[in-house]
Amino acid sequence: MASDHPLLISSPQTPRAVEDLPTIPIYTDLAKSGSENPELASAMDSNNPLGNSANTEPTLNSYFRRSNSSTKSRASRGNSVREVSFDNSGSKPPRHGSRGAESDGLSISQRELSDEDARLIYINDPGKSNERYEFAGNTIRTGKYSILTFLPRNLFEQFHRLAYIYFLVIAILNQLPQLAVFGRTASVLPLAFVLLVTAIKDAYEDWRRHRSDRVENNRTALVLGDEGFHEKEWKNIRVGEIIKISANDTLPCDIVLLSTSDPTGVAYVQTINLDGESNLKTRYARQETISRMSQNERMSGLIKSEKPNRNIYGFQANMEIDGKRLSLGPSNIVLRGCEIKNTAWAIGVAVYCGRETKAMLNSSGAPSKRSRLESHMNTETIYLSGFLVSLCTIVSVLAAVWLRRHRHELDYLPFYRRKSYEDEDDPKNYKYYGWGWEIVFTFLMSVIVFQIMIPISLYISMELVRIGQAYFMIQDNKLYDEASHSRFQCRALNINEDLGQVKYVFSDKTGTLTENKMEFQCASIWGVDYSGGTTCVPGDGYSAQVDGQVRRPKMKVKVDLELERLSKIGKQTEEGKPIHDFFLALAACNTIVPMVVETPDPDVRLIDYQGESPDEQALVYAAAAYGFMLLERTSGHIVIDIHGERQRFDVLGLHEFDSDRKRMSVILGCPDNTVKVFVKGADTSMFSVIDKFSNKNIIQATEGHLHNFSSLGLRTLVVGMRDLNSSEFDQWKLAFENASTTLIGRAALLRKIASRIENSLTVLGASGIEDKLQQGVPEAIQSLRMAGIKVWLLTGDKQETAISIGYSSKLLTGNMTQIIISNKSKESCKKSLEDAIVTSNKLMTQSGVAQNTEGTSGTAGTPVALIIDGTSLVYILDGELEEQLFQLARGCSVVLCCRVAPLQKAGIVALIKKRTEDMTLAIGDGANDVSMIQMADVGIGISGQEGRQAVMASDFAMGQFRFLVPLLLVHGHWNYQRMGYMILYNFYRNAVLVFVLFWYILYTCYTATSAISDWSSVLYSVVYTSVPTIVVAILDKDLSSRTLLKHPPLYGSGQRDECYNQKLFWITMVDTVWQSAVIFFVPLLAYWRSTIDGPGIGDLWTLGVVISVNIHLAMDVMRWTWITHAAIWGSIVATVICIFVIDAIPILSTYWAIFNMMGTGLFWLCLLGIIVGTVLPRFVVKVLYQYFFPSDIQIAREAEKFGFSRELGGGGMQIEMNPILEPQQRLSR
Repeated sequence: MASDHPLLISSPQTPRAVEDLPTIPIYTDLAKSGSENPELASAMDSNNPLGNSANTEPTLNSYFRRSNSSTKSRASRGNSVREVSFDNSGSKPPRHGSRGAESDGLSISQRELSDEDARLIYINDPGKSNERYEFAGNTIRTGKYSILTFLPRNLFEQFHRLAYIYFLVIAILNQLPQLAVFGRTASVLPLAFVLLVTAIKDAYEDWRRHRSDRVENNRTALVLGDEGFHEKEWKNIRVGEIIKISANDTLPCDIVLLSTSDPTGVAYVQTINLDGESNLKTRYARQETISRMSQNERMSGLIKSEKPNRNIYGFQANMEIDGKRLSLGPSNIVLRGCEIKNTAWAIGVAVYCGRETKAMLNSSGAPSKRSRLESHMNTETIYLSGFLVSLCTIVSVLAAVWLRRHRHELDYLPFYRRKSYEDEDDPKNYKYYGWGWEIVFTFLMSVIVFQIMIPISLYISMELVRIGQAYFMIQDNKLYDEASHSRFQCRALNINEDLGQVKYVFSDKTGTLTENKMEFQCASIWGVDYSGGTTCVPGDGYSAQVDGQVRRPKMKVKVDLELERLSKIGKQTEEGKPIHDFFLALAACNTIVPMVVETPDPDVRLIDYQGESPDEQALVYAAAAYGFMLLERTSGHIVIDIHGERQRFDVLGLHEFDSDRKRMSVILGCPDNTVKVFVKGADTSMFSVIDKFSNKNIIQATEGHLHNFSSLGLRTLVVGMRDLNSSEFDQWKLAFENASTTLIGRAALLRKIASRIENSLTVLGASGIEDKLQQGVPEAIQSLRMAGIKVWLLTGDKQETAISIGYSSKLLTGNMTQIIISNKSKESCKKSLEDAIVTSNKLMTQSGVAQNTEGTSGTAGTPVALIIDGTSLVYILDGELEEQLFQLARGCSVVLCCRVAPLQKAGIVALIKKRTEDMTLAIGDGANDVSMIQMADVGIGISGQEGRQAVMASDFAMGQFRFLVPLLLVHGHWNYQRMGYMILYNFYRNAVLVFVLFWYILYTCYTATSAISDWSSVLYSVVYTSVPTIVVAILDKDLSSRTLLKHPPLYGSGQRDECYNQKLFWITMVDTVWQSAVIFFVPLLAYWRSTIDGPGIGDLWTLGVVISVNIHLAMDVMRWTWITHAAIWGSIVATVICIFVIDAIPILSTYWAIFNMMGTGLFWLCLLGIIVGTVLPRFVVKVLYQYFFPSDIQIAREAEKFGFSRELGGGGMQIEMNPILEPQQRLSR
């Protein structure tokens, strides 16, 4: 259990006094602690911390250095790998997007602060602060509506659906006396019901948001007043007020720290409510404000800050106190929603309140996406609209002909009677407006009668079905991550069915395929590779004595015995000095916070190294294992136990990592009165600042070791150092102090100063850190590929590391031919692409990948893997070469993109989306994956070690990559199959009724009267037939999960659009015409010469339609449950009861009609004839088609039914799966 107080203080971010040099306030991107953090990994590109990185990242980083060693055959894997490398490393490397210190293409928090972008905050004077500027109050409001705006705004949002506008027009037309077909009330009910249900759902959700807002706004905090601190509700806090926060309290707004309980001004902050990260972070108060608050003086001053923005990892401001101008950065601000930990209290001034806080600005969800199936449904809806217009046109034309033929009889026809004879001397026309207008009115009345051709209930049914499907996905234990105790999250309900049609998966590496739990494996120091003898040290490893207690690292690290022996020699020997400096750099060049963890033994304490980066944690633990244990970190110094000797190092400056430099450095004042700068970073960045004219052999050896480490899949980092003489240090100090207080161009100046001191370094060595694959990743990738899904790996890692991970994850196999493209100019990229396309086509032709003339799926002889780096993509994604890359990539089995930036990831996804109709899925866990996740059709966030940025931007979230298999192959397949069938069934059931009404009009002189009662028309889509289709679409399963997981090729049915396509639509419409004809003409002919009235035969038609469509549905159900039985047969019973009730009401025209009909045998004979006539032909056709042309799904279902699942794909019973065709070979849509 951790103690309540930290053992040590974090690295400095602000000066303690004039002599102490403050840390450079670099406004870092959220550098992914995984593979995309070049400082901590292997030259990966920077991330954009903003929620919408696709729109805000200003630049692409340059990738201009790669290992001199080409990728060689990996005989050690037992595979013979052929490689075709298109590399042009001789040309001078460009600096795309890496504009150096003078870069101005920065995000809102990185841009230099100017007067136009600033706002003034008067400390402890909220009146003056808010008098001149209209700052937001601290009231938050996440609700969308108020009591006054709910009705108009909700209706406005709902009527964004064109179908609702269509039904509104129909309802309005029915209110006109000339067009009244149904009762005026009855015609409004369907639309009103749908609008009411949606409004109730929206109102309930908004009520919950308002309730949460009230709880949040009414919380209290301590605010400084005339008589000291007093409680004040959060909603009343204003910008400029001074607030006091106690330990474990949540911050009510964004504050700039003024003082803390720690004399050095440090505060420990947990941001789990903001970004999901549980590691403690350090924030600092300026020393000038600490002294003022400690003396209980009335604090006053002016803060000039940037305008509110979404960047939670950047902040830029200046503070003026007592005539001094102090710079403020991200380390000085604590955001709303964060909690103070291990700090008794903290005092700060409110700078952003309410909706202007960074947390609230980031509260918007992911962009809305639309289901592919729903988009295709719109095409069929247009066809149905065409049907509707055609039917109405036919009726109006026939009505015109009939009126013309009978124009002389219209005055006397009993059922028409054009004249009113109330005044016998001068009879006038009765509701007759002339031949032309009668035709127009007939057309409009027909539209009203046939309105349900467009199924209004389908939209609400789809919403309910998606909610039910989401519930079962969330409750599935196969998607439950025991390690993080997190269930599957369905954050976007409108694309569930898209999970069943995915063709491309774009995956991040670190934290997605790997665990993002770093473990130090090996090191290269001074040209010597220490990677062969790592072993666990017996006992508890290295420990140090502190105040009579034993302190040990919390995590044990395997050590190289030879390296451990040499580390004890000390820095006095030539052999031991570089090793001493190397581990000193690992222990000192970081922002790790050492914390004490109690143990059952009161004399033993564990040191838990907490930090934002798992890489830094691994390196500090490694240094401790070799006897360089970081014990203490304050705002001005660090204490390191070096083999039993505690040494204090003054931290004179700390240059944090930034995306331009791709490295970090620390300036230490050593015990021997020397000043040294230690630098660590990515190899692409470090070798550009290494002194290459000295120790050439060591540099070459280190480069070779880096290549070997990367080939093993390790994440590499280069460490260097140099001594600073007094003149260099003084120059740096003066320049730094001037830059840190500059109003204009401060960030660029600080980057420039950092780059000047980080040069002419002596290389000390390199480290290798292992990021292990997650459990089940190789098996998952293999299953996805068997399902016909192409998996592309998009990573910021080095090429060698990415290839190694590709092999270990089975993304790359030994029989693949690798095409490697790594170029440094547009011309060379074009040439490489052309050559690669020729090579790929030749390989595909030779191996018979193309479809053979017999029409069977050719055997994949030699699959091709494309490996391309980010530098090449800079030129290719520029536009002109995109088409060539697409032609090359689509023919490859695997595409592996290394050293790619976040925008390049999104660009690769867009490359496929723009040129194919294939469904794309992107999966990642970090902020740099947000743009890719939002670009793909389906975005999945991994709730892992890197915060919740990816989760918050995703459509679905889960804990492990392997969960992708049951999600797609099982739930995705089920969701697509169910939703596709439900849409077709809704079209069918409504069209059946419309065609019955159409046949009836043809036999009633085209008068656009309805064959069934008004109330039955209203209840048909709401009560009679709605529940069964919803239940079946939620619960039905064509195959068990076991079968779907065992045979991944079954997933191809969704990729081939087997459950919903235009062919099925037209077949359904033909079946609809036949069934409607049977339902209408059987009773008509049976009662042709009888005296039955319209309401009586109308009830028979109603029962015939309802029973037929429900039996039609029952024939297609594959997994019966008691709920399914209750829904289908209960729907028929409910219809009978409703007709009984309607016909028992005396004031209605249908009074007692059904009871008179049911008393005769002919009624029951007609009902039986309708059922047989509608169901039997369809049953016969279905049996014959499945017998002679069975699909994969039908064969697998039969095998399940008869207990042959064990033989599926085995030796007893072989199933030949249909080939997964390319788009041009699929069923026509």
